[in-house]
Amino acid sequence: MHTFSFNHIALSVTNVDKSVAFYQKIFQFKEIQNTASTSTTRWLAIGDGKQLHLIPRPDAEIKTNKAVHFALTTVNFDAFVSFLEKLNIPYSDWRNTPNKGYIRNDGIKQVYFQDPDNYWIEVNNDIQHN
Repeated sequence: MHTFSFNHIALSVTNVDKSVAFYQKIFQFKEIQNTASTSTTRWLAIGDGKQLHLIPRPDAEIKTNKAVHFALTTVNFDAFVSFLEKLNIPYSDWRNTPNKGYIRNDGIKQVYFQDPDNYWIEVNNDIQHN
């Protein structure tokens, strides 16, 4: 039987510098060396050896929907939501209620917001699966 672990997520972005700045401002992800090539793709460390690869596609038409998202978890959920508010970053619950979080049936709190290319990001407090 094969075993797997999560390695990275790659996103096509229209402005790689703007996207790097966003992810560093919101999540403090440290930029790491792109060891795969000499391209202008930039890599960020998410933590625990996981990475976010931002691939420049300035002419791409990027279409998204909330069902396609990635989720990060934090023990400081309420403080993070306050941080989003301080930065005037709009967030919503799953149903798109502006500036409202959601508590799932299992008690996990979550909010959704978008990056500069409108990719959806969920932040929750599901530390038990961290």
